Amino acid sequence: MKSIIQVNHLRKVYGKTVAVDDISFEVQEGEIFGMVGPNGAGKTTTIECLEGLRQPDGGSLCVLGVDPQKDDTILRSNTGIQLQQSNLPDRMKVWEALDLYSSFYTHAVNWEGLLSQLGLEDKRNTPFAKLSGGQKQRLFIALAILPDPKLVFLDELTTGLDPQARHAIWDLVKDVRSKGKTILMTTHFMEEAERLCDRVAIIDHGRLVALDEPAALIRKLGGKERVAFNLESSMPADFEKALARLGLVEIEGERVIVSGNDHHQAELVGEVVRLLTTTNTRFRDLRTEEPNLEDVFLKMTGRAMRE
Repeated sequence: MKSIIQVNHLRKVYGKTVAVDDISFEVQEGEIFGMVGPNGAGKTTTIECLEGLRQPDGGSLCVLGVDPQKDDTILRSNTGIQLQQSNLPDRMKVWEALDLYSSFYTHAVNWEGLLSQLGLEDKRNTPFAKLSGGQKQRLFIALAILPDPKLVFLDELTTGLDPQARHAIWDLVKDVRSKGKTILMTTHFMEEAERLCDRVAIIDHGRLVALDEPAALIRKLGGKERVAFNLESSMPADFEKALARLGLVEIEGERVIVSGNDHHQAELVGEVVRLLTTTNTRFRDLRTEEPNLEDVFLKMTGRAMRE
């Protein structure tokens, strides 16, 4: 498979702060490549260096066969960019934005078709300020793919959106990739990366701490299967100790989570239910939880994605 991005020992410093610290990776043509990590991890700085918006302080970059700092002509005509913080004039209508931006490119795609494709046809005459958060993001996706790019950069695309709008944007991203585009995206939503990305780079404190397919990361570094339930009565004496023999126990108010150890993993649900019933402990909402990328991140960095 052809590499469309090569990053070698990238470093970027702001004063005494090392934003990106010796990061190396490649992005293959046709894949959705994700960079995940908490706010301030160095994701946006990395993507802005790749876009040619920031000058690296060390290392080398190659995007679509060129150095982003030395040949931005090829880069601009073959990439689409959605920035983390984007805006348009409040009174600019949707069709006006698409028509204006399409005039910037020699081979722009038909923006009329994008209106329908991205579910904005009934908003064509709506001013930007009147669009919902999800509609604005769809418009920014449309602007990013107007030049019919080979490579699309999406930076924190769904931050601030409600779950319904977020899922709608995920479908749009998958549709863009299905048309043969390569996508490099940043996010601090682990579920988003797990759902969309072929491979994920976990970034923390400016360093690359893991890189693989989401399923492979979870398989190698994720936690054990968990059983979670809510208590409806006080916890019986020695109940927590009995649970602890099955694995790690976390108690958050009335919520109890048991992560099975190797010995009890196979029969974890049955053992937990047996303890609950034999001690006459009232409970509700018992369910099993599979390990996910959030578990991987916590295990590797010791801090939550929401920080």
